[in-house]
Amino acid sequence: MTTGHLLHESERTILLIDEIQYAKNPSNFLKYLFDTYDRNLKIIATGSSAFYLDTKFKDSLAGRKKLFNLKTLNFKEYLLFIEKHELVSELIQIRSRKEYLSARYNEILNYFNDYLIFGGYPVVVLEKNKKNKIDYLKELVNSYIKKDIYESKVENELKFYNLLELLASQTTNIINKNEIANTLMISQKTVERYIYIMRKCFYLNTLLPFYSNIRKEITKMPKIFFYDLGLRNVLINNFTNINNRNDKGQLLENYVYIRLNELYDKDNIRYWRTTQQNEVDFIITETYRKGKAIEVKYDTSSLKQSKYNAFKKYYTNYPLQFVCFMSENLNIALPVLKL
Repeated sequence: MTTGHLLHESERTILLIDEIQYAKNPSNFLKYLFDTYDRNLKIIATGSSAFYLDTKFKDSLAGRKKLFNLKTLNFKEYLLFIEKHELVSELIQIRSRKEYLSARYNEILNYFNDYLIFGGYPVVVLEKNKKNKIDYLKELVNSYIKKDIYESKVENELKFYNLLELLASQTTNIINKNEIANTLMISQKTVERYIYIMRKCFYLNTLLPFYSNIRKEITKMPKIFFYDLGLRNVLINNFTNINNRNDKGQLLENYVYIRLNELYDKDNIRYWRTTQQNEVDFIITETYRKGKAIEVKYDTSSLKQSKYNAFKKYYTNYPLQFVCFMSENLNIALPVLKL
């Protein structure tokens, strides 16, 4: 497409614009292109951070756009990238057929272990050497996060890093912004702003509580989950195999959060906890006041179903199921690969 040339109706051009947020007025620029070349031009505009897109776009472009969030690889895509196509077929069978027992389950589980440790950034997935994987993840922290800090005008780079590392260590936990502010010696307003930037840069997300009885249930304090486990693990500098980790339950729960975001609208995923600390990891609303509840356990030996009687009593429209790392008895818990 050349400047000043109106395309013939039969012509169709695809225009790819990377890092659109660096344009002076990206919304007006895209609006002009769309309105001028409507039927002849398809525009694919990408940006590395929703934070900058929110601040630079002055027009919503309603009716002219469709938004896509491009995440790191999910586990099925991870298997495709390393060309384990036959294992992808097995994974599909495992997930779609409740009683299906795969002869290659343990083989898939080995790759799943690697995914839990190194995550789904494509360059990391394609690298076979463990040291190089770690180096790529460190470069991600040193380069891209540093760029995001600079462009979002973070006043105190060290405190931002410290907060990100602290949240990585507290993955899946309820966060108390006031306690965090006191620990890092910054204001609660600064904590909230930094977490907002982290969310908009797609490092992590907050999970809100599910409740109906505001006197007995937590209503405000969110839980933290990372979008990529490799990023989370490099921030705490722990690449130990999952079986030998103290945080294996956190890793598994964070993975389940990532998986649930593939299956459901993220706004319909919550957690439940009472002031007496009764808790269910995930509550998914599928229709009006109906859905399912999921509790994640690495090992079913620690599973005490009586702990969940209060939830079962008050939320009969949300049947509770347990998801664990492995389980031979599907009546007790669902192995995580079947989710």
